[in-house]
Amino acid sequence: MAALNLEQLSLTRLKGVGPALEEKFRQLGIHNVQDLLFHLPLRYEDRTKIHPIRSARVGNVVQLQGEVVSNAIQFGRRRSLHCVLSDGSGLISLRFFHFSAAQKNSLAPGTQIRCYGEVRRGRSGMEIYHPEYKVLRADQEEPIADQLTAIYPTTEGLQQGRLRNVINQALDLLDNSEELVDYLPAAVIKKFSLPPLTESIKLIHRPPIDAPLSWVEAGSNPGQQRLAFEELLSHRLCMRRFKRFNEQQVAPALTDTTELTAQFLSSLQFELTGAQQRAYSEIAQDLSSVSPMLRLLQGDVGSGKTVVSALAALKAISNGYQVALMAPTEILAEQHYMNFMQWLDPLGIRVGWLSGKTKAATRKSTLADLASGTTQLIIGTHALFQESVDYQKLGLVIIDEQHRFGVHQRLALRDKGEAANINPHQLVMTATPIPRTLAMSAYADLDCSVIDELPPGRTPVNTVLISNERREEVISRIEQACKEGNQAYWVCTLIEESESLQAQAAEATAQQLSEQLPDIKLGLAHGRLKPEQKQLVMNAFKQGDVQLLVATTVIEVGVDVPNASLMVIENPERLGMAQLHQLRGRVGRGAIQSHCILLYQVPLSNNGKQRLSVLRESTDGFYIAEKDLELRGPGQVLGTQQTGLMTFRVADIGRDAILLDDVKVASEEILQNAPQLIDPLIERWIGDRLDFINV
Repeated sequence: MAALNLEQLSLTRLKGVGPALEEKFRQLGIHNVQDLLFHLPLRYEDRTKIHPIRSARVGNVVQLQGEVVSNAIQFGRRRSLHCVLSDGSGLISLRFFHFSAAQKNSLAPGTQIRCYGEVRRGRSGMEIYHPEYKVLRADQEEPIADQLTAIYPTTEGLQQGRLRNVINQALDLLDNSEELVDYLPAAVIKKFSLPPLTESIKLIHRPPIDAPLSWVEAGSNPGQQRLAFEELLSHRLCMRRFKRFNEQQVAPALTDTTELTAQFLSSLQFELTGAQQRAYSEIAQDLSSVSPMLRLLQGDVGSGKTVVSALAALKAISNGYQVALMAPTEILAEQHYMNFMQWLDPLGIRVGWLSGKTKAATRKSTLADLASGTTQLIIGTHALFQESVDYQKLGLVIIDEQHRFGVHQRLALRDKGEAANINPHQLVMTATPIPRTLAMSAYADLDCSVIDELPPGRTPVNTVLISNERREEVISRIEQACKEGNQAYWVCTLIEESESLQAQAAEATAQQLSEQLPDIKLGLAHGRLKPEQKQLVMNAFKQGDVQLLVATTVIEVGVDVPNASLMVIENPERLGMAQLHQLRGRVGRGAIQSHCILLYQVPLSNNGKQRLSVLRESTDGFYIAEKDLELRGPGQVLGTQQTGLMTFRVADIGRDAILLDDVKVASEEILQNAPQLIDPLIERWIGDRLDFINV
């Protein structure tokens, strides 16, 4: 029999796969039989034994077999199909909230079934909701599984049983055909003692009977480690290839012009820290090269990244190029606009502003000034890369809090420069420190500068955890602080992302606090306010006319009020650690000892306790980011759910960080000695998502 090329074998060659099912697979990124083999289990279930009903306990996940003794449609808050199963040792209910008439008929009294699910306490005693089940035929012996059952990521309309059946057919083909093509060079396999690819695939889909159910989460499955290694390697090769491609593009070489820089530095009220000087010299060196800069500037909250980005902007402007600075929210973009106006307007530099809310007439003249080159620096939100926006000579793109943007948005801004045959330099800034493990994989295409010291005169913030039951004490503390001449923030968070719900929560809290603190001047800021209203409140707070600012997380970045020394964050358990650290960075900006109160709801989950304790113990953004990664995973930390980047099939950055140093060595070996293997590896692991990676 001729060997089958599983990479080219259509899914429709498998039994039961027609056009409709093929479309479902396509939604999962599965286009051929090889893709099926790389669609790996999320976890395993033990279906190797049948449990007597009498031994089932609430919380147990069990496999039962018996006879349906009754079935009826019940009407309560929700209509449901209720069946009672008996095996002679006892009775248990099975309940289905989504069912068809055919399903009701198939579960008629007298039918023998085998089912699997979690036992819960229901209205009629012990129940299993929506068990996975199979009707047993009297003339057919149904074998019991002799290995752990794999549970796969799926999509609507594609049941586990059907998915397993098709994957099993693919595994049978793998048994009968030649092995899968292994793209890793023999030298790499030997050097890192990696098991063979085909063996690894089989081991993950069909684990041995004595394997622990936690094999996937623990990452101790040798097959899984082999595939995680290959997947991380493919991502890194993709980034490295993009970096090499970028290095071959031509960007404007920006020469040193000291006059504007000297004027700017002498106008500042402070000296740059050593870390700021070092970061800027790395950026300046990149800007003087003919390869486009791709640099990530990391710095903890308040470390002075904006000043460094202003120096980079000045270098581009003094060479005759335009600069675009993009921020994810209106409030942060406004803050940048005010800072840059204050710094650059006296130097005779034209700074423009553009957001989605810019009025039509203003927008028209702003666009004309950009296209003619009159505007030298434009600051705004994602409006900067819309189709109608043309630049005369865009030489530098600065993106703040870049992880908040979808990948396509960053690409679109870079393309604005390419429209004028210029490949702009890119400076990406973040106050969310990227853990080393993430930087090695998600940002392998970026050079990295870190501002790792805070300006002098900043005091570390003291963080305390207080339960909501002691709310009155916290309110008294705020009153005391305000009476002593200090200012405070009260931050309202809501689990919903909805700005209108957040605004309502903040309005209700402001109303409550103003009744309880009648002598305190209180302001309110949230995302639903018009920009000018929001600005008025912020300015009043900055000038000391407002003592207590009640706000949503809109104040997370960019607000600088040195006199604010107390912050209360309500429901902190609903936010990520990096975001809490950002919020906390709004206090402690002066010489006064500052405090941050995390006012949590009881009861607090174990994970919540761990996360809030990390914040209480540390003010080091990098340590917090590492812990955040450990507790929440890379997608949450990077904000990459919406981008497609870093959604690994097998690898888990937190769990598999130990592999990254070896992956780095292997990627350089392949780039050097086997570049022909890069494309097939990237195609195998990233495929459809390739556009997402080339930022």
